[in-house]
Amino acid sequence: MAAEATPFVKVGGLGDVAGALPQTLRFLSSDSNFLKLTKEEDNQIEIDIRLAIPFHRSIRDDDYEINYLTKFEIPSSMGSLMVEVFETSYNGLQVYLISGQPILDSEQVYSQNPSDDGFKYTFFSLASLELVKKINWVPDVLHANDWHTSPAVYAMNFDRQRGGFFRGTVSLLGIHNLPYLGVGAGSALSVFGLPSATGSDLPVWAQDIPLPLGLLSADHIVAVSPTYAREILTPEFGAGLDNFLRGRRDSISGILNGIDIEQWNPETDHLIPSNYHQKSIRKKQINKTSLLKDYGFSLDDKKPLLAMVTRLDYQKGVDLALDALLNLLDQNWNTIILGTGDPALEQRTLELEKEFPGRFSSVIGFNNPLGHQIYAGADMLLIPSRYEPCGLTQMIAMRYGTVPIGHATGGLRDTILDYEKDAGGTGFLFQSANSQALKNAIKRAIHTYQDQRRWKGLQRRGMSQNFSWSASAQKYLALYRQLVFEN
Repeated sequence: MAAEATPFVKVGGLGDVAGALPQTLRFLSSDSNFLKLTKEEDNQIEIDIRLAIPFHRSIRDDDYEINYLTKFEIPSSMGSLMVEVFETSYNGLQVYLISGQPILDSEQVYSQNPSDDGFKYTFFSLASLELVKKINWVPDVLHANDWHTSPAVYAMNFDRQRGGFFRGTVSLLGIHNLPYLGVGAGSALSVFGLPSATGSDLPVWAQDIPLPLGLLSADHIVAVSPTYAREILTPEFGAGLDNFLRGRRDSISGILNGIDIEQWNPETDHLIPSNYHQKSIRKKQINKTSLLKDYGFSLDDKKPLLAMVTRLDYQKGVDLALDALLNLLDQNWNTIILGTGDPALEQRTLELEKEFPGRFSSVIGFNNPLGHQIYAGADMLLIPSRYEPCGLTQMIAMRYGTVPIGHATGGLRDTILDYEKDAGGTGFLFQSANSQALKNAIKRAIHTYQDQRRWKGLQRRGMSQNFSWSASAQKYLALYRQLVFEN
């Protein structure tokens, strides 16, 4: 269950996970070398995985073959609410699209009104649970994601306590960004008969907030990287729940997200000027030259092209990057930034472009083709996130032979090997989230860039990393198996 899933609807990284993970799990079931469902070695695991998402307005009927499945009502203090369920499939994956007035009334996947979103997603969560009862399909595992589907985990727990339909189902809750707790959405829970968790181990302030209630009820919690799974146990990253989460330490894992290696493949990418692979990495220069020409840079090969493809906000450390670059004007480099977000940061990047023409270039907005071209043409990618639960941009960059420079946090720490500390280094890490530390890391990278033999080795090692969903899905399936056996 998820609020979004590619290819139907995508706002952020959750959409990538909820779209790619079920698909990959389906493929694993036909892998004769993979896990066994039981302890007998001759029984191969079989997977029947289904995806439930809201039928958002942005999902176009004419893009998919969508069929009406069923309708039913769920109770609320406002009276019974009608649910309509539609189904479709994508590459063989069965997908349920949940509709009803709370979803139809919403123009966007995520609104600016937490009360409205709370009502919509609690409705979606409970409707999804009711759907599997309606079709009499008893899941072994419910895998919910973030606060939007946490009410399903919380509600299912009451059903299990009564020995109901879900008495044999285990629950898993994925954390993609802990600070997004669903604050303000809790009032919707009472509308649907879900009480506050008074007297529980949660802090008093969190006892009617969706994500904390999901974290309280889930049999297991998965953060989207091993380092982030440790970080959320600390006051700095725990969003006020660190003490509670430390009490659940034994039920928390970290599994890295993967990337779509077909979509992000420099050998076949039709959005870039020249395709290439590890052994023909010299052709990457064609992509760089094209980017330099298009955005008004000089064609000096000795100048590395630094880039950012990111949401422009505080979490992503964009301000740190701009400050660091302003303190590196004595170095040879060019920078291109693609993204949208905080209006103040958007304005600052545009002002730098005007102040330093030929060194800074800024493109405000979402531009998928340009994103591909930047990954293919840049030499280095700056990722100075103050915290980063997983991050996909560093994996994509390495796949394209673009060397990441990242803050040693969350998934960045787990995926980037520092060049000066590891013989198999793939990038550059800095330890403290400040502009001086980032500046020093950029200087190290620029110095290494001057030795193209060493630089090519860095690029090739990055390109050889396996960030496919297959490796991550195997870990998820092993965890599902463990939970089913334990319970």
